[in-house]
Amino acid sequence: MSTGKIVLTGGGTAGHVTSNIALLPGLRRDGYEVYYIGSYNGIEKNMMEKEGVPYQGIATGKFRRYFSLKNFTDPVRVIHGYFEAKRYFRKIQPDILFSKGGFVAVPVVWAAHSLKIPVVTHESDMTPGLANRLTLRAAAKICCNFPETLEKLPKGKAVLTGAPIREKLLQGTREEGLKMTGFSGEKPILMVIGGSLGSVAINNAIRAILPQLLEGFDVIHVAGKGNLDPKLTDTKGYRQYEFISDGLRNLYAAADIVVSRAGANVICELLQLCKPNILIPLPLDASRGDQILNARSFEKQGFSYVLDQHEMEKDNALLYHAIEEVHDKASEYIRAMQHSQQSNGVDAVLAVLREVVRNNKDRSKKG
Repeated sequence: MSTGKIVLTGGGTAGHVTSNIALLPGLRRDGYEVYYIGSYNGIEKNMMEKEGVPYQGIATGKFRRYFSLKNFTDPVRVIHGYFEAKRYFRKIQPDILFSKGGFVAVPVVWAAHSLKIPVVTHESDMTPGLANRLTLRAAAKICCNFPETLEKLPKGKAVLTGAPIREKLLQGTREEGLKMTGFSGEKPILMVIGGSLGSVAINNAIRAILPQLLEGFDVIHVAGKGNLDPKLTDTKGYRQYEFISDGLRNLYAAADIVVSRAGANVICELLQLCKPNILIPLPLDASRGDQILNARSFEKQGFSYVLDQHEMEKDNALLYHAIEEVHDKASEYIRAMQHSQQSNGVDAVLAVLREVVRNNKDRSKKG
């Protein structure tokens, strides 16, 4: 029997959704009916429907720091989304909203707050992004991944929880990964993953050094939607995918080294899996710099090798040398990650959600 209702929100990239997916088993064990609000056709829609979660799409807009004609129309979409979310909340009467961020979450959080539905948000990066900054006042509690983030959030609201990691992701097997790829396992396996949308810079660099790489490695390349290279389809020792969902755990299990962007969710997954890695954060001219801060934190702790994208683009050999170095020092990286105090945040986030719901119910009784 249900003990309550929770709405999850967040979208734009897979990273905003996977933490929500990680919470599902625990929420269901706690007896919650789970619902999701996202954009009409964002990546979150397909991912949550696969999990059997009722999904409500709303209008969304992006807050840009640069000039765009959409800056004049998107605020109207955000306002429209706010009222759509408000109507949905009135219909299902949830006990709490959990927001993983992204611009789709902004009108949803505002709508929940206006109806006095308690809100818990999660900030993955070391510094809060614009979407989360716009919702800080509405949140009862703000979960975060990095100790450094606590100083940048309102006192009394911030809780260091770590990132929720999907149970399934930790249950992959090397054997299944080898079956998926057709690799023998005799060579070390390099996995390249540039995020759910892929990375042109990383894709180009990997393919430029591929002949050299294949002399010593088998390569799994998750290139992003529309980024497959048909000329490389039959290349021995190289397997490319647009996007992997369920089978990702087996590819991770098979991988000896990972080349990745430095989004907070993916680097926390690499940490939990103890995978030696090369991080290539989005540069400042393409982001607000959050991935650079995430990567430097992991580099400082001995978890990662960090490579500047622009330097790599000037000289693709830098990526090859980084892969060789991490392979040679793999045991050192693994040892550092095994001693990390940053654990899977599922239980910690669930505890925060229980506390906020309990406190809200106590206040309602007193009122």
